[in-house]
Amino acid sequence: MEEQEIDLVELARKLWNERKLILKSCGWAALIGLVVGFSIPKEYTTTVTLAPETGMNKSMSGGLSALAGLAGISLGDMQGADALSPTLYPDIVKSIPFSVEMFDVKVTDKKGELNTTVYDYLKEHQKKAWWSYVMSAPFEALGWVMKTVKGEEPKDTTSVVDPFRLTRDQKGIIDALGKRIEVEEDKKTSLIKISVTMQDPLISATLTNTVMEKLQEYITTYRTNKARKDLEYTQMLYEESMEKYHKAQETYAMYMDRNQNISLRTAQTHQERLKNEMELAFNVYNQTAQQLQVAKAKVQEDTPVYTVVEAATVPLRAAKPSKPLILIGFVFLAGVGSCGWILFGRELKKEIKGKE
Repeated sequence: MEEQEIDLVELARKLWNERKLILKSCGWAALIGLVVGFSIPKEYTTTVTLAPETGMNKSMSGGLSALAGLAGISLGDMQGADALSPTLYPDIVKSIPFSVEMFDVKVTDKKGELNTTVYDYLKEHQKKAWWSYVMSAPFEALGWVMKTVKGEEPKDTTSVVDPFRLTRDQKGIIDALGKRIEVEEDKKTSLIKISVTMQDPLISATLTNTVMEKLQEYITTYRTNKARKDLEYTQMLYEESMEKYHKAQETYAMYMDRNQNISLRTAQTHQERLKNEMELAFNVYNQTAQQLQVAKAKVQEDTPVYTVVEAATVPLRAAKPSKPLILIGFVFLAGVGSCGWILFGRELKKEIKGKE
């Protein structure tokens, strides 16, 4: 069997002889790349960096433990691991309840011509490339014909969003919003980066701040949920014990006013019983007051603290599209395609025609 070797010099000679075709293909590709690059709407990305609280503040914990010790309460069992790790932050931001809360956020564009909500902005004020309108025109025409034949369908005019039963438009806005919001965690530094991409730089910066604030609020609510419930219960016990103590105090005072200078043993016994009930109510009231202070301190202790390492600023340059990258990609594909046609495409075409 004869060995077939690839003659690189011969291939290079073929390409050199057809250099005009390659240059022409690259020129047309560059023109198409410029048209595509300038047709895609600009998008701006704003990024903020947060440094979350990763551990328990020992000095505060020690002070609270000492305060709890005076009240006879141990905080050892109340301190546990945090179930809401930073790895869950992206899922929280992309969840339906979180996205629904973003619908009514007021936004204004950089020119000041638009003042609307996030929902209306994503639904009615998004720019598209010209080929998107061309491709969607047949479907819109078909939909218009179907509406004409079947009759106009009633539009959904309800302004209240039910997360349990979303409409098609609401689900589409939630998906679009989820694609434009990114939350990442740096495993090495434990920093949280929140990025929002929008077609307007001011709206991008505004939504970035809003997402950061709502995420902090959500995490704070989660971490302090148990402590706040304990505080509410302790507050209720405190108010009940205070009311009982005041009643016992008033009963004892009224009895002493009505039974002065009486030496009967039954009166003295009743007096001692009322005094003991008043002292017992005072002891309970005093203990619940101490527990209330500890519960308030526990809520403050469980509240996470975030340090904004990099604040949101209005971006000056668009992040998308990258026109040089699009241009290089089109020219590269055109060059590779033309070279492949010169080296293999023509011969393959002749073989196919010869077999026919």
